[in-house]
Amino acid sequence: MTSSKFKFGPMPDEKGYFGEYGGQYVPEVLKNVMDDIAASYKEVSQSRDFQDELQDLYTHYAGRPSPIYLAKKLTSHSGGADIYIKREDLNHTGSHKINHCLGEALLAKFMGKTKVIAETGAGQHGAALATACALVGIKCEIHMGIVDIKKEHPNVTKMKILGSDLIPVSRGTATLKDAVDSAFEEYLKDPVNFFYAIGSVVGPHPFPMMVRDFQSIVGREARAQMLDYAGGLPDCVMACVGGGSNSIGIFTGFLEDENVRLIGVEPAGRGLDTPDHAATITKGSKGTLHGFRCYVLQDNKGEPLPVYSIASGLDYPAVGPQHCYLKDIKRVEYVSITDDECLDAFMILSRQEGIIPALESAHAVAYAMKSAKEIGKGRKILINLSGRGDKDSDFVASRLNL
Repeated sequence: MTSSKFKFGPMPDEKGYFGEYGGQYVPEVLKNVMDDIAASYKEVSQSRDFQDELQDLYTHYAGRPSPIYLAKKLTSHSGGADIYIKREDLNHTGSHKINHCLGEALLAKFMGKTKVIAETGAGQHGAALATACALVGIKCEIHMGIVDIKKEHPNVTKMKILGSDLIPVSRGTATLKDAVDSAFEEYLKDPVNFFYAIGSVVGPHPFPMMVRDFQSIVGREARAQMLDYAGGLPDCVMACVGGGSNSIGIFTGFLEDENVRLIGVEPAGRGLDTPDHAATITKGSKGTLHGFRCYVLQDNKGEPLPVYSIASGLDYPAVGPQHCYLKDIKRVEYVSITDDECLDAFMILSRQEGIIPALESAHAVAYAMKSAKEIGKGRKILINLSGRGDKDSDFVASRLNL
């Protein structure tokens, strides 16, 4: 059913705002560079040759479309709504990140850039970008916190094998926010020749729009697949939210379907009553970070707070501007899941269905399990399983003494 309540025109506006969020909070010299990227993206997004090349890579290189799967044993275990899974973990490189990395690498090549720079937390963006840069033949440099390097060692190895330069970051908490700071500083040395391939729907305009557009293929596929495979639209769509790329990707396909609840699942870490979480929308306030306006976990001076999640890809103190807008207009509900609930879901999905999820994705699995009875039998939940858990398996085994 098409909504009469939710009608979305072009988002963002011409200045890069989703309501009051987004924009370009950057120095004037960098604003000119951002505007150049926006103009180049507009040109390639309207180019049939570019779109055909990208679609060909999605199909024959990345392995799209990713399938929809009815998790019958997980459904039975949860005792309520039927649980369907969008299998982004089956993409080449193991997550949804390849969707925008291919697009960004092709755009950088189109613009004549000499090096692509990026941050990574869980390593999924880093590995996907290293893959895409190897494919198109452009130098790649990845900044990663030393805490995450130790925790996500399999992806670190992949990035090195693929030929990217890995820059360890030891400042601050040595996790994702600090990796962003380090990567951005390197980018500022030569923004004319370097391309900063942001790994989520964050940063100054046009990146929240651009990454969203590349990820929207997930939602378009999922909507058509549910109609075909499940015989109707889902009652609820759930996805984890850190910066918010996988969730905005799948939500985009259902925004105007008012009977479809959209639920973003944030990391509650060790508890929302502790400082050890990264539930930005749930506990944050309005501010600016990394060149855009959004909800931020910040102190009373406006400085970002240290954040924490068992999932390295979710421990970021801000969130994409479109998520902030969708929260304010109450189109998307935002909830949170603790580390313990995440680990429980990680193990249950692995042993019930033979699918080892990324810890990030396990947050959405946990909320689906938790809410299935309340949603009710005969109804349908769709989870975006944004990545596979190869990178997390050793960490989880050690944490649980397996």
